[in-house]
Amino acid sequence: MLLSYNWLKDYVNVTVSPSELGDKITKSGIEVEIVENLNKGVSGVIVGHVKECVQHPNADKLRVCQVDIGAGELSQIVCGAPNVAAGQKVAVAAPGAVLPGNFKIKKAKLRGEESNGMICSLQELGVETKLVPKEYQSGIFVMPSDAVPGSDALEYLNLHDHVLELGLTPNRADCLNMIGIAYEVAAILQEDIKIPEVSYTVSEKSAADFVSVNIESKEDNPYYAAYVIENVTVAPSPLWMQNRLMAAGIRPINNVVDITNYVLLEYGQPLHAFDYDRFDSKEVLIRRAHEGETIKTLDEQTRTLKDTHLVITNGTVPVAVAGVMGGADSEVQDDTKTILLEAAYFDGKRVRAASKDLGLRSEASSRYEKGIDRNRVVQAAERAVALMSQYAGGTPAGGKAEAGEKTAPLYHVSVTLERINKLLGTAITTEETCKIFSRLGFEYEENGGTFTVTVPSRRPDITIDADLVEEVGRIYGYDRIPTTFLMSEARPGGLTPLQSGRRKIRAYMEGAGLYQAITYSLTTLEKSTGFSMNKEEVYPVSVAHPMSEERSTLRMTLIPQLLEVIQYNQNRNMTDVAVYETGSVYINKQESLTVLPEEKLFLSGAMTGVYQEHLWQGEKKKTDFYLVKGILEGLFEELGLESRITYEQETVDGMHPGRTAAVKLDGIVIGFVGQIHPAVQKERDLAETFVFELNATALLTAETEQMVYQSLPRYPSITRDIALLVDEKMPAGDLYTVIQESGGALLKEVTLFDLYQGDRMEEGKKSLAFSLKFFDPERTLTDEEVTKSYERVLKSLEERFGAELRK
Repeated sequence: MLLSYNWLKDYVNVTVSPSELGDKITKSGIEVEIVENLNKGVSGVIVGHVKECVQHPNADKLRVCQVDIGAGELSQIVCGAPNVAAGQKVAVAAPGAVLPGNFKIKKAKLRGEESNGMICSLQELGVETKLVPKEYQSGIFVMPSDAVPGSDALEYLNLHDHVLELGLTPNRADCLNMIGIAYEVAAILQEDIKIPEVSYTVSEKSAADFVSVNIESKEDNPYYAAYVIENVTVAPSPLWMQNRLMAAGIRPINNVVDITNYVLLEYGQPLHAFDYDRFDSKEVLIRRAHEGETIKTLDEQTRTLKDTHLVITNGTVPVAVAGVMGGADSEVQDDTKTILLEAAYFDGKRVRAASKDLGLRSEASSRYEKGIDRNRVVQAAERAVALMSQYAGGTPAGGKAEAGEKTAPLYHVSVTLERINKLLGTAITTEETCKIFSRLGFEYEENGGTFTVTVPSRRPDITIDADLVEEVGRIYGYDRIPTTFLMSEARPGGLTPLQSGRRKIRAYMEGAGLYQAITYSLTTLEKSTGFSMNKEEVYPVSVAHPMSEERSTLRMTLIPQLLEVIQYNQNRNMTDVAVYETGSVYINKQESLTVLPEEKLFLSGAMTGVYQEHLWQGEKKKTDFYLVKGILEGLFEELGLESRITYEQETVDGMHPGRTAAVKLDGIVIGFVGQIHPAVQKERDLAETFVFELNATALLTAETEQMVYQSLPRYPSITRDIALLVDEKMPAGDLYTVIQESGGALLKEVTLFDLYQGDRMEEGKKSLAFSLKFFDPERTLTDEEVTKSYERVLKSLEERFGAELRK
């Protein structure tokens, strides 16, 4: 909500500066996010009266103007605006004036003609283009004819105002309007509030003579009123009203539409003006839409409705989607003479559903969604009728055509003074509490320390006694509540195992030279399923209203987004990239989304280019499969899982078939590591890229044995090498596992140090050489003991795999 400081003064005697007011509102519980000065450094801009305007002799698009700026003599100003003309009152930046961006105006010559200043558009004075009335968006702004030459133009344009941006929580819908904020400020400043007086003269005709109102769906629309205003003249609204709308972020359109928007901001009550002659009926019927029914809305879009949407009809066809947007066929236009004004209370849930389905969100729909004051519907409508009578020359018909109950009963909430002080930790007196409720505009009865408050209809957020305690506390002043220590047993805080594990992963990965990446959980449908090891059938989950096609589907893997990071960097000549991410993926195993998808924490990484470089030694270490695998092995060791991890050749969609391995924890696949398939690399214009993806939840929740420290061995070890002749397709990991299992307690380390496939090797065979280290921490081993263990290893390899000792 944007709050105009100058506008607020119409309702409350504000005695503090805008910044002080912002501080006080924030301290009362509503955050003021920013206080903006509409005067963006502008000075020296005055009102000018264009007395004469002729074509520039040397430029087709320029005009030479003689302007009265209240200095006695006319000033010659060259202007390029297409709408400048004699007789206009305009904003003039005279020599010495300063415009936004510290742009200083000086005398100049334009195509040989002297120019003593500048005739300004609203954009040049710092107003956003989207807020400028359409007729002035490509030219200068024409001011009212009563503007005095030489006077301060910024005063006319309300650019000396300040705007406070309020960060409202959903429960404070009462502050989505000026009067609601005025109640709040009046309570804070201990001032009285002034509500605008409404009066207008009606004709002898009655609104019931023009139209009748019937409600079919009374649950969705408890009350509807229609007012009729004849003989209106559609024209620009007065400048003060335009200024206030622009300060609130709304572009002025014409006096009728501007009045409905003005009352929306003032009372928080959405209104809609129909052209009565284009309404084409004497009946207003509010009903649910028929499935597949269409309406052309004010934005000229034809929209298909559902039977859950509420519509306003002329008895036959929809003319508006209730609470969301009106129809184009009954729109107020320049030739409109009679207004049918709608003021209604619609169910917020029904409005929210239609707004979401149709992709339409407006100032009106957002207020209906959060809740409006039902008991103020008629009051707001009559304010709009009075303004149309005054500023559009309209003649209101008597009364209104209505249906439903226009007011809802008020309810009561009770709270005791003892509970207020207990919850707040204060010693507030009965008298202070009474004053606070009075300042808030709450009617109440006090009986023996119990307050029974009649909750105003503008404050539907107050439903229980704790809400009243909050009201007392924030007006009393949160900064006045005494500081106390908790009187309870102290419990040390700490991280959960999962949180601690994530930090350990982050520390290790960054220590290994990888940078953390954080990517979107949403991707394209095609990318959401790639690089997945799910053997079961899974179904992508797409969002109903994606921000873009690139962000439409929940990811089931992190790899595609990390490849986008690699590609982004390579496109900017960053060829050596190593990144990782710990993030959620979403696995849905049901074709129809009856339950939420399963959310899992994954750890993924992508590396390409040179991993380590020493220019002085002339050494470069390029990223390869074994480097990435080694980084993972270091992580498993850090987590205490290295002895339970195994690798097995695997085929994964999008990965190189011969350079990809599944990673298993206790024999269960938890991820993979490998190189991106060359075809995918070419398609994405990537260099050789290696990736890994692991189920981080499985890693971090795996039970680990308690760490045991051992003293350094005092006795020498014995090393034996064994070279084995095996089938060329035999995985070295299988041999490694059998060696460890059969070596016994004396075998402490096994290392693969050689692979040979050469001319002297039998076809279909390869040689793998392992180094075996034996030792006993308590004594020196004998050759016989080592030989016995060595032969047991060799025998197991021969029996299991047919391995032969290479001669």
